[in-house]
Amino acid sequence: MTKKRSVVLCIIIIASMLLFSCATPEENNEVTEENEGTESIDLLSFIQESGVIKVGTEGTYPPFTFHDEKDQLTGFDVEIAREVAARLNVEAEFMETQWDGMMAGLDAKRFDMIVNQVGITPDRQEKYDFSIPYITSSAVIVTGADNENVNSVEDIKGLTSAQSLTSNYESIALQYGAEIEPVEGFAQAISLIQSKRVDITINDRLTVLDYVKQKGEENIKVLPTPEEKSSNGILFRKGNETLVEAINQAIEDMMEDGTYLEISMEWFGEDVSK
Repeated sequence: MTKKRSVVLCIIIIASMLLFSCATPEENNEVTEENEGTESIDLLSFIQESGVIKVGTEGTYPPFTFHDEKDQLTGFDVEIAREVAARLNVEAEFMETQWDGMMAGLDAKRFDMIVNQVGITPDRQEKYDFSIPYITSSAVIVTGADNENVNSVEDIKGLTSAQSLTSNYESIALQYGAEIEPVEGFAQAISLIQSKRVDITINDRLTVLDYVKQKGEENIKVLPTPEEKSSNGILFRKGNETLVEAINQAIEDMMEDGTYLEISMEWFGEDVSK
């Protein structure tokens, strides 16, 4: 090999090494903290510097998160999120998303947390972090008032149940042998029951309580399930301990100073944390 060719070859090798060293982690196929499900920045500091916390919520799930007659986003969870944000000295920016895509939106960092009456379950805790519980409720069966075939959870085997996919209540319906008709929320489930296109829905007692308060119970029958009360919390990506701690402190302070009870009484007429 001539001296000239050796010099050229060395230049090519050095250039290749520099190009590779400048490649992104994805181009180098490296495993980053982000790929492992942890945050590469202090999300709480970022939120406080930006002045905004992005909140994933449905906007179609009364009385927790929905649009009023003026098309303004409101509801129990919306008020809780706004109060929590205020105690962090930031504003809540709501990102409305269908339930079945909400956790994917959190994974993709479209928002910083989910406030949407999310049930605290072991499988979710494996992948996500939760705040301390701020809602306690139970599941009930809803069917048409004239449906004499459904009187307990044992009667729902083989029946069609309108359920939001991946929800706690879909799991209960499947557990007792119901067949699932996917819906976007409770309002659609009730509509399908009233049109007799499905037999039942299993849903949250507080949601049904609000429906009865607004519409009456002449057209529906509500039955208990043997399921124990469940707790709900605010949902976060893993690796944001300082944010979770700050949110927990805000919730605790709200409960201690009476703000939480005031919001709860406004929407439900009772303390729904117990």
